[in-house]
Amino acid sequence: MALEVLCEVNNCIHNEGGEKCGAPAISIVSESGRTASSQEETDCRTFEAKEA
Repeated sequence: MALEVLCEVNNCIHNEGGEKCGAPAISIVSESGRTASSQEETDCRTFEAKEA
């Protein structure tokens, strides 16, 4: 289990600066079903946009 989750998405409410994710749980899914062949085929469902 990873101890630290990094995130480069600056406009996510879970981004604590320094590219550290502070979400209590992380949900990542494959766009093509239960198996992914590359990073491009995955999405982070934990993302929530910050209010502008």
